Amino acid sequence: MVIPAVAPAQELEQVLDALEATYGKMTDLRAEFTQVARNKSLGQDVKAEGTVYLKKGGKMRWDYKSPSPQQIVSDGTHLWVYTPELNQVNKGDAPKALTGPAGSFLQGLGKVREEFTVRFLNPANKTDGSGRPVLDLTPKKPTPLLTRLVLTLDPKENYVVRQAVLYDQLQNTVTMSFSRVAVNPGLSDTLFAFTPPKGTAVVPLEIR
Repeated sequence: MVIPAVAPAQELEQVLDALEATYGKMTDLRAEFTQVARNKSLGQDVKAEGTVYLKKGGKMRWDYKSPSPQQIVSDGTHLWVYTPELNQVNKGDAPKALTGPAGSFLQGLGKVREEFTVRFLNPANKTDGSGRPVLDLTPKKPTPLLTRLVLTLDPKENYVVRQAVLYDQLQNTVTMSFSRVAVNPGLSDTLFAFTPPKGTAVVPLEIR
């Protein structure tokens, strides 16, 4: 009875080895994304799309094109949320803010076994039907904004994340799907610097 259980464990370790190898060597990343934020209590979905830029050191930039323009930018020290419609910038402390759904994937996936308890989402199947492994991750130090993370990986592209579903403590979800992923494109630090446009109101960012 013990022998059949060994293979899935070995397979999981192999997938995690590949995931950690890819993100451990990654210094930056650029991708197109679509996002669906689901409010469980209201039964509402809010869809969005744009381009994301990530760089080690907590640097990130999410440029939302729809449903309305918005930028989320961090240089690793500060985080800004710029909403042109409101002519407003929310500014906060990056480390605390990066525990949320907008956090950098590069922070944890290079050492996923240190940060998460991991299993296959469907141990019998292990993949999503198209041969992509689906991992169910539980943070070892959960936060109100992240209590579970489900990742779909692409074995044809060195196990980069193609989809991430983030759960908060109320079981609301944010589903991020990534395409046109470019690994180590050599992003400039100027991408992650933000200067509020003239006349923009700067308001403290409250992390719930």
